[in-house]
Amino acid sequence: MVRMTLAVHPQLYSIHSFNPDSPIDASVLDQPMFFIGKTKDELSVVVPASLTLDSLEQENDWRCLEVVGPLGFSMTGILASISGILAKAKVSIFALSTFDTDYILVKKERLDSAILALKKNNYHIIHY
Repeated sequence: MVRMTLAVHPQLYSIHSFNPDSPIDASVLDQPMFFIGKTKDELSVVVPASLTLDSLEQENDWRCLEVVGPLGFSMTGILASISGILAKAKVSIFALSTFDTDYILVKKERLDSAILALKKNNYHIIHY
């Protein structure tokens, strides 16, 4: 496997859960980075922790590791490899993907453990 680079984002993120028919607060769309996922059962929103939303549930204090891309769709096993390494290190993740790359959120208190485990497995870590 090619040595991959992951970039650590400096800000904290929050993960929110809403009813699937809930409107999306317009302030979400003004954020420099956000993720929205909707199924028949739920609406999930990931935003910088500085944004307060009135959600059903909220998980705070997540840090973001970005797989530096872009990654081609023919590349396989990237997220599986990273998540496997972090699982062995007992680091829970919240994974997100875009057209170009993958993002892995870890609780802030587990960030150092995540970085150490990834470095031991030949991942290069940079900080934005």
